Amino acid sequence: MVKTAAQLAVMRESGRLLAQVFDMLDGFVAAGRSTLELDSAVEAFIRHELKARPASLGQYDYPFSINTSINEVVCHGMPSAKQFLKDGDIINIDITLEKGGFIADSSKMYMIGNVAPKAKRLVEMTFEAMWAGIRQVKPGARLGDIGHAIQSHAQANGYSVVREYCGHGIGRQMHEEPQILHFGRPGTGLELREGMVFTIEPMLNQGSAKVRSLKDGWTVVTKDNSLSAQWEHTVAVTSDGFEVLTLQTNA
Repeated sequence: MVKTAAQLAVMRESGRLLAQVFDMLDGFVAAGRSTLELDSAVEAFIRHELKARPASLGQYDYPFSINTSINEVVCHGMPSAKQFLKDGDIINIDITLEKGGFIADSSKMYMIGNVAPKAKRLVEMTFEAMWAGIRQVKPGARLGDIGHAIQSHAQANGYSVVREYCGHGIGRQMHEEPQILHFGRPGTGLELREGMVFTIEPMLNQGSAKVRSLKDGWTVVTKDNSLSAQWEHTVAVTSDGFEVLTLQTNA
């Protein structure tokens, strides 16, 4: 679970490159584009511009480079040539990138055109919840501190936290130990140590926390069809706190 300084340097580069993918998407995501167009643009950018590998493609036999989760889709939405972004949509784009043998993982919400105030608030509060969790990261803290901070922020603002999916350790493999739950009790769980690297990626729902999977075997939606939002960063534990490896420089 603990990365060496040399390994962390490679992961820092993977994270920097992944942030550049979102820089590209910031000027590309728009109403009228299909989610398959987004996938194709990301794969081409990662391969040709960044000389890296889209790590999700082929992972667990997944056939695309990104997940595109719109409105009531909680996670693992599959790109499609028949699905077009439209005014008022909220979409999470989840991307992994491998460079030098190490993987970075991040996701970001995009609001398309004129988004309803309730949807915008969900997106903003989910972003704040992720950062509430990130700010708990330091040597000696515990995983329950992260989960509790996220859960407290979500519930104080009237949202539920999806429990079936969580953050995870990351490095040479996309999913490593430990699991990072987005709910919990402070002072419980694994103690954090310098050199650990993991994702924090809360999914908040407007309604019930309950979810269901669609027949494609990937797409997860809210059971009550309420809106869902997610943000994600790859985070390293440093000697005195944390470093977000996937942070956009212009964010």
